[in-house]
Amino acid sequence: MANKTRVPAVEGWFTLDDEPRLLGNRCRKCGSYFFPKIASECRNPGCDGTELDEVPLSNRGTIWSYTTNHYAPPPPYVAAEPFAPYSVAAVELSQEKLVVLGQVDAAIDPATLHVGMEVELTLGTLYEDDEQEYVVWKWKGVANRG
Repeated sequence: MANKTRVPAVEGWFTLDDEPRLLGNRCRKCGSYFFPKIASECRNPGCDGTELDEVPLSNRGTIWSYTTNHYAPPPPYVAAEPFAPYSVAAVELSQEKLVVLGQVDAAIDPATLHVGMEVELTLGTLYEDDEQEYVVWKWKGVANRG
């Protein structure tokens, strides 16, 4: 069987690099960061800026909130059969102070999740078909380096 092509589940929202990054915007006028990126105008209600730069966002942050989903979401979500519970975390990015949602890597035991836990961006398979592996960003625990 030939290798499947690895593609992002959502084009342009993140890189497929060895050290993946989410791709956002930064307003040139007020400095606010946004994810997902847009190209038209600043979303900060106190700013009327229209010049936005695409920027790679921090790949580390801390858990701001989290939950574990024990029920399969409805279509168009593609769930494995049998369904396996998964966790989702709202992570505050370290530099931007922007909160981004994402699945938690299955290697993290949901019982160990806690607010303030340091995590970093990783890539994981959302689903596969006969030709492609559809990839999304996920959050994984930061290994202690010492």
